Amino acid sequence: MDEPEMSDPNSRPSAAEPEDPGIAPEQQQAEPLDPVTEAQRQSAEFKDKLLRTLAEMENLRKRTEREVADTRQYAIAGFARDVLAVADNMHRALEAIGPELRESGDAKVRSLIEGVELTERELLKILERNGVRKFSPQGEKFDPNVHQAMFELPTAEHAPGTVAQVIQAGYMLGERVLRPALVAVAKAPPKQSANDNTQSEERC
Repeated sequence: MDEPEMSDPNSRPSAAEPEDPGIAPEQQQAEPLDPVTEAQRQSAEFKDKLLRTLAEMENLRKRTEREVADTRQYAIAGFARDVLAVADNMHRALEAIGPELRESGDAKVRSLIEGVELTERELLKILERNGVRKFSPQGEKFDPNVHQAMFELPTAEHAPGTVAQVIQAGYMLGERVLRPALVAVAKAPPKQSANDNTQSEERC
């Protein structure tokens, strides 16, 4: 009887034999990337990171500049409000002077009035140089953001919803309201009924 052939342990599988199905394709060793391709990939990553960092630094610089400008502009808000009380008192003093006193022949009185008016104008100029602007919204549409309504005034001389009377002028500090204007808002006058018209005609 022929003896069974013994397999050689050092023999290799033929090329026709399939690969071990127990090894997944992703576990097989990947081929190394081309050095030039890898360098290009790293260069693109570094460039993207650099651009993002530069953009963040530019945004931080602009934000810091805005904050510094706002602080510089609006830091005087408390002081400006105190100065407005002085400007209001001077304006009330000038309004209290009647036309008879202004037209009087007393030179000293006229000089006093002119001096107060000059001081008021100079004070307003100083406020404007520091970003404080006075506004009087007579006849404008009522805006609750910059106006404070004190009462409604029935009138046919102004359209409803507009400022019929300025009780106290307002002031702006830059783009912010330093003090709203105190105003009276116009509303339509009450309509007369037919009985009222008849009574008026009978009285005539």
